[in-house]
Amino acid sequence: MRSGPIALRATGAALVLVLAPTAGTALAHDGVQATVTPASTHPGADVDIRVTGCKGTTGAAKSQAFVADARLTGRDGGKDPLFGDTTLKSGLEEGTYKVSVTCDGHDHPDVGTVHVKRHEEPTHHPSPIAPVRAGGGGTAAFAAPAAPGVAQTAAEEGLGTPYTLLGLGLAAVAAVSVAFRSARRRGTGAGQGAD
Repeated sequence: MRSGPIALRATGAALVLVLAPTAGTALAHDGVQATVTPASTHPGADVDIRVTGCKGTTGAAKSQAFVADARLTGRDGGKDPLFGDTTLKSGLEEGTYKVSVTCDGHDHPDVGTVHVKRHEEPTHHPSPIAPVRAGGGGTAAFAAPAAPGVAQTAAEEGLGTPYTLLGLGLAAVAAVSVAFRSARRRGTGAGQGAD
């Protein structure tokens, strides 16, 4: 009569021994952690995801906030983190959304979060706080193309020394050219009058 309770006790002990490794394996996967960057952003934004604790080189990050699951990839079989990216849904309400990860053939629920905040559109256009450089004064400094070998420097007063010297040089060349042509014409005209 006592053999029944002894058999039940033996079966219970065997069941505990069989289930113990399974419970230990499940706890071994709890080190997975997901970090979303930026951690706080607006609907429709792109986010990057970094996952540590996975032993494999691939995985996926999921959230109700994501347009699609983020495909995770990595290298070195768990020595390095897995990385991925995705986009947040554009119609999200403000709040904190949980991120779950699938890797190593296991689901790791709620191992990260992303905070969504709605930013308000500005009601007015920003106005400049300093005078705007426009018209001849602001654009004249950049109207002349830079000469080869001369750096373009535009000071508040004008083009600066390099362009002043270049302008004077060109004016001198033009004056010499005009004087030379005038002298030739006079010489040619005097020769024709002698015939």
